[in-house]
Amino acid sequence: MQRLSKAIPIFQPKGLTKNVLKASSAQDLLQKLGFVKKSQSGVFQWLPLGLRSLRKINQIIRQGMNEGVNGQEVALSVLSPKEIWETTKRWNNNELFKLKDAKGAEFCLTGTCEEDITSLMKNYVNSYKDLPLMVYQIGRKYRDEIRPRGGLLRGREFIMKDGYSFAATKSDALELFRDVNVVYERIFQQLQIPVVKALADSGEIGGDLSQEFHLLHNSGEDTVFKCDACDEVSTMEKCEAIPVQEGKHLGKVAVKYALTTDHSTLICFYFPEGRELNWNLALKSMDSDIDIHLKDVHNDKILEIYKGELDDEMFACIMRVMDSRISSRSDFPDFPLTKYLKNNFSQLDGVPLVNAEDNEICASCGEGHLHGSKSIEVGHTFYLGTKYSGPLNLNFTDKDNIKNNTLVQMGCYGIGVSRLIGAIAEIYKDDLGLNLPSSISPYLVSFCVPPGDAESGTYVQLMNDLANISKLKNEIMTQFPSNTGLGGRITLSHSIGIPLCVIVGPKSWPNVEIEIRSPLLLKRKEPNWVGEYAIFHDQYNWNVIEENEKHPEKHIVSAAHLSDVISILLKGL
Repeated sequence: MQRLSKAIPIFQPKGLTKNVLKASSAQDLLQKLGFVKKSQSGVFQWLPLGLRSLRKINQIIRQGMNEGVNGQEVALSVLSPKEIWETTKRWNNNELFKLKDAKGAEFCLTGTCEEDITSLMKNYVNSYKDLPLMVYQIGRKYRDEIRPRGGLLRGREFIMKDGYSFAATKSDALELFRDVNVVYERIFQQLQIPVVKALADSGEIGGDLSQEFHLLHNSGEDTVFKCDACDEVSTMEKCEAIPVQEGKHLGKVAVKYALTTDHSTLICFYFPEGRELNWNLALKSMDSDIDIHLKDVHNDKILEIYKGELDDEMFACIMRVMDSRISSRSDFPDFPLTKYLKNNFSQLDGVPLVNAEDNEICASCGEGHLHGSKSIEVGHTFYLGTKYSGPLNLNFTDKDNIKNNTLVQMGCYGIGVSRLIGAIAEIYKDDLGLNLPSSISPYLVSFCVPPGDAESGTYVQLMNDLANISKLKNEIMTQFPSNTGLGGRITLSHSIGIPLCVIVGPKSWPNVEIEIRSPLLLKRKEPNWVGEYAIFHDQYNWNVIEENEKHPEKHIVSAAHLSDVISILLKGL
């Protein structure tokens, strides 16, 4: 006899009501329903139901990485030495948790592992014959968020899949980058979630090519824009917009000061007051010749630094960059320098400098209008080039047998695993709780009987029949808090997102009810079971009550044919 997988009742919620479920946010529901428990700001303990969902996501990711790009799984330490972070000039990142051991050696808790994986691979990559190579891991990461928010969406400790590619040439590296993006699309399809791909900024990770995967939802803290003509999708940071009418902003103008990398020139970025400067566009306008480390420094401090390095203010070099929305008729602030030579003064006009807004024109095609949507980032891929292999000296013997001659070309690829659960909870929350895709639901089937009846011989036989369905191995939830009645058990099953709820009670016997709780099954135009229902309707004594405001879709079937109908319904999950 096959053993049935059982939840642990001590972690299951008690006293759930429809009002409680309806009034709770998705992140609160994950706690109330026993997926996670917050231990402190931005830190969560994972409970049995949450762990089951996590493991399902991890398995889909592993399968995708192993089969799609021949990935090799590792598990790196979360303790990373200061020295390698100093080598890549990332130790001063204020989001790193830092600590010292008893001997005074300094470490950080890894928020990302480019330094560690590059150092590790120096032991194993020696020749071009060792390449290309893909390595990945799934584990905990740490970020010292000052204000963690959104529950699992932005925590101080989180679970992440991070992968790293190593190639002999740039073309090989870019091919791997494209291959992983295809694998990521496949992973998200298997997770049954509607992601959009967006051109993205590489940020602190580095590199000059990256792509993000987003779930569109109003609760998201990111924004992606889509052009209604060319269909290009990009993040706020990467989106370049042309105003509908250039130079028409006649109101007040804001200015942000910057310095060139050698601090020889003061750069003045002018843009409409109330709009936000986009640093990617600012860097593009100056061909990246900006000291980006000063981007968050106040204007007064920038002027102080600049004037402090001038021998004579008269010989100041000034570059004014004008956003395309403003013109000479706009209301400019006072200029900060009173003495300068006209020959040292230059100006760029008509440059897009600010974050895009709805209905502005897409700069990529010059025709379509941009439309923004709030979103949650769940994946990010980067082509890194030699950003890390260079400073950490990861090189190899090339085809000409010249040793240590060529740097390895790298890429990195992340999926926020714990964030995925928080994001999916957001987009699939409804009045009954969490309407999860079957791919991450803790169980596929719940078996609900009145308290005290679970040991009945007839009911045990029904459970064993279900357990013998291969797809249901360890996927049937049978245990509930002992003081919870049949109605409470059904409510609990629906609230934690179990797709199929089998209800067995004396009033309906010898028939059994199956309530469907699955966005994938319910939103199809043609349910997967319709054809077989027409064939077996009479034989199985099978009737269907469609979903309405009071209850989910319900299938009523003879107990003798419960396993047959469950097998049919499972085909659509």
